Amino acid sequence: MDPKYAAKLTDLDRRLLERPGNLAPDVRRAAASGQDVPADLSLYVEKVRRHAYRVTDEDVAGLRAHGYTEDQIFELTVAAAYGAARQRLDAGLAAMRRPDAVRAEGRSA
Repeated sequence: MDPKYAAKLTDLDRRLLERPGNLAPDVRRAAASGQDVPADLSLYVEKVRRHAYRVTDEDVAGLRAHGYTEDQIFELTVAAAYGAARQRLDAGLAAMRRPDAVRAEGRSA
């Protein structure tokens, strides 16, 4: 990856997952990385990471019923979506670096 973009991704990572917010940074980091989050958040995080288009108002209402604020839910959603996107980006970049991927790319041109 171009170092210019790597630095920007590192900065984005820090801003989304490390800086103070309404949701604890360790929860945001866990949601982004796909690690364990508190039980009342796990189904929502998994849905955002795998099937974001299926998130409903009822899912959000369920989190509010557990005492989470709109700001906390927003931060959780952004962290989970960012983590899933970053994981896919990293996998794609790794695939492009593989010698067999480069050969396959050359054949399709």
